[in-house]
Amino acid sequence: MQTYCINSLLSKLVTLTKERDDLSLQVALIKTLSDFINSEHVGAEKSVVIYHLKDIKKQIITVLTAENNPNSAVISAEFKQVILNCIQTDSRSTYQSENNHIIKLHPLRGEMGHIDCVIAIDSDHADQHLDVPIGMILEIYQNFVLLNNENECDTLTGLLNRKTFDFKINKILAQMHSSTNRKEDKADQIYFLAIFDIDHFKRINDQFGHLIGDEVLLMFSQLMRQSFRETDPLFRFGGEEFVGFFECGSTLDIQNIFERFKQKVANFEFPQVGKVTVSAGFTEISPFDTSSQIIDRADTALYYAKNHGRNRVDSYELLIASGDLQDNKKEGEIELF
Repeated sequence: MQTYCINSLLSKLVTLTKERDDLSLQVALIKTLSDFINSEHVGAEKSVVIYHLKDIKKQIITVLTAENNPNSAVISAEFKQVILNCIQTDSRSTYQSENNHIIKLHPLRGEMGHIDCVIAIDSDHADQHLDVPIGMILEIYQNFVLLNNENECDTLTGLLNRKTFDFKINKILAQMHSSTNRKEDKADQIYFLAIFDIDHFKRINDQFGHLIGDEVLLMFSQLMRQSFRETDPLFRFGGEEFVGFFECGSTLDIQNIFERFKQKVANFEFPQVGKVTVSAGFTEISPFDTSSQIIDRADTALYYAKNHGRNRVDSYELLIASGDLQDNKKEGEIELF
């Protein structure tokens, strides 16, 4: 670290520990290590990326870069197996690519302390003196993630909790306000909030007990993670109610995504319980909304779904447009037909 300014490294660590959601933390870690390694290296820039195991059964792996854009990883079968072994054994590994690049892999613990990703660092023999400081940076990161998860994640499912929701929704609204003020053209993407509620969950608890009920909640949360993008913040609000923020091009597109998730839940065989269904209500987010207005609209759409057969997905805006719901603007209430 002779040529690397200690103040710069500390500044990066301060920035890292300001982040709250898992994805932003990982991007901050990539930037911190990338700046540190390349400041100590003469020659071509070394890359730092994180490979995330999104689906254990299907062995789907995504890659995250400093640009904060998780994509499906295009990697060889051999390298994929090295990544999987690193995650399964919780041990560091080294891989030599076809062009003789040496890649050092470090397993990372995420939500609930589970190892589901590895950070991959381009390296060579001249970089061996960086192994110890890199290891220490990773230990700082892991300790912070552990503390962050204890405060901001639901202890059963590992999804974000209700307290974190308030921070996230205010952050999204602030970003939308900022984009509106700068007159940015973001018309191709719309923010949505959806509330998901497991149908007849009380019946599951009454019939099978709370331990089995907790197992259903845990598996439901895993289905959510598998179905939605890593960039979609997912929350457990309590009981059988779950919430998510989503970016999509249109109401119909996001409804199709939610319909596929609803069907995935309906097709899943929950141990001992069997078939379970879910109802959902969602709404479009406007930069001039308050958090309570957004939640109320999504909750109203969910209430409509629950009272019209369950196992369905309803959009607040589409219900208003079709006349199935009436927005009583004078009194701020919703009338159900």
